[in-house]
Amino acid sequence: MKYLPDKIVKLLKTHNTNDPFELARSLGIVIIFLDLGDTYGFYRCYKRVKTIVINSELSEWLKRYVCAHELGHAILHSDLNTAFLKKNTFYSIGKIEREANEFAVNLLLYDKNLQDYETKFDILRENGIPYEMERFL
Repeated sequence: MKYLPDKIVKLLKTHNTNDPFELARSLGIVIIFLDLGDTYGFYRCYKRVKTIVINSELSEWLKRYVCAHELGHAILHSDLNTAFLKKNTFYSIGKIEREANEFAVNLLLYDKNLQDYETKFDILRENGIPYEMERFL
C-alpha cells in the first residue's frame, strides 16, 4: 500500500504523535479494555461511534501494537464490519488484516532509523512489534 506512509505522515503532522492511544483519542475513537480470552482486540463502528476494544490481559507492549493495528482498521476500513464480511460476503478479510498490520508497523516505526538496529528482530523487539510482522519491514 503505497499511500500508507502518506496517511501516517498526515496523521503525525495533524496530531503531533505516533502513539496509537493518543491518536485514537485525538480522533474521537473510544478505547475499551476487556478480558477477551484468546482475542487480542477488534474495531467496531456502530451508529457512527468508532470503538477499539483491546484485551486487558495482554502485555503493555502488545496492547500498544493491537491499538495501532485496530487504529489502522479505523482509518483504512472505518465502515467495515469484519464479522459481517466473513459471514456474508466474499471480500478478502486477509487483505484487510494485512493492510492493518502494515499500517501498525509503519506507524510504530515512523520516527525510527532502521539502520540503528543490527537485525530485523532487534527492530521488532525494541519497538514492541510481534515478530510475525517481520515481512512488513
